[in-house]
Amino acid sequence: MRRNVVIGTTFLAVFAALGVGQAVLGRAAEAQAKDMVQAPRFEVDPMWPRPLPHHWVLGSAIGVSVDAQDHVWIIHRGAATLAAKEQYASWNPPGAECCTAAPPVLEFDQEGNLVHAWGGPGPGYEWPESNHGITVDGKGIVWIGGNGRDDGQILKFTREGKFVAEFGFQYPNGGSNDLWAFRQVAKIFVDEKSNEAYISDGYGNKRVAVIDADSGKIKRYWGAYGHKPDDTPLGPYNPSAPLAQQFRNPVHCAELSNDGYVYVCDRPNDRIQVFTKDGTFVKEQIVAKNTLGDGSVWDITFSKDPAQKYLYLADGANEKIYVIDRQSLETLTSFGDGGRQPGQFFAVHSIATDSKGNIYTTETYEGKRLQKFVYKGMASVTRENQGVVWPRSGH
Repeated sequence: MRRNVVIGTTFLAVFAALGVGQAVLGRAAEAQAKDMVQAPRFEVDPMWPRPLPHHWVLGSAIGVSVDAQDHVWIIHRGAATLAAKEQYASWNPPGAECCTAAPPVLEFDQEGNLVHAWGGPGPGYEWPESNHGITVDGKGIVWIGGNGRDDGQILKFTREGKFVAEFGFQYPNGGSNDLWAFRQVAKIFVDEKSNEAYISDGYGNKRVAVIDADSGKIKRYWGAYGHKPDDTPLGPYNPSAPLAQQFRNPVHCAELSNDGYVYVCDRPNDRIQVFTKDGTFVKEQIVAKNTLGDGSVWDITFSKDPAQKYLYLADGANEKIYVIDRQSLETLTSFGDGGRQPGQFFAVHSIATDSKGNIYTTETYEGKRLQKFVYKGMASVTRENQGVVWPRSGH
């Protein structure tokens, strides 16, 4: 009996110790969870947008913008980037019922319905040889660039597609210090407060140019680190070499934050450079340093909280979206992978956010699509890369 009492007492002591240990571990885990980095979480919406009418299909999609109504606008390259079998219906006579290229500019509502479709050559303006980038400003004006060999112009249209203005002109050759034209513009950002537009100029030139949004006059411009641009060829990017003191082509985006900083995509140099509005260099961050070829820094947008705490970076070479702390420029997590299923990417090219915090992306080359990633709130970061963010109900 005494032995049984001893054994029982021993078991009670062990269980008590285990209970205390579990409580301590529980409190430690809880504290650790509180200390874990938080970041926005997203899930792909595999049913958005809805199918296009008229047997229309997209070509290489190289621009996305969200307007004040939360309508999503894209621009794509249409027939020139479609295979013959993707546009049988455009033959004369038609080779089949399906398909034909959609008009270059498409507007979708929040439900993914097509609202407007227009674009292409017309009287009074020079449509780009290779359209590139789309921005809809607060007045509903649609801005379009172009990176064709002879494209040096920026176009402005109403949201219905009526021509408004052309800045610059085709066949420019003045280089990165030219004050009259651009050369292969990648993207435009419009600053409503100052009535200026920031031009990532781009595929031919190596600069950010700031223009008057009404007249198109170039007010100031700069190259990497705020230097005067230099068009001397740099040769291929080498991740082991000293950091280049000039941008490489293309300078793919120039996005202005609410607090007045310009975030520039120096795409083939795998870096984000940050400037004040007058072109004073502030800081930079290298992203996926060993990425060659197309580079890692393709396009940037910001989270929709007033402080724009997070920066979202599209990387069309490594096929992912980075979630970055905007102040430190440190990557918190990323999502995506290469492939053709929803949530995967083939050359994710452009990125934008709506007022609800949802992300929209377009894909170039053979990607040829628009995707929506639904904001699902904040979550603890548990993995450096989340992979394909498929809806949890689909697991």
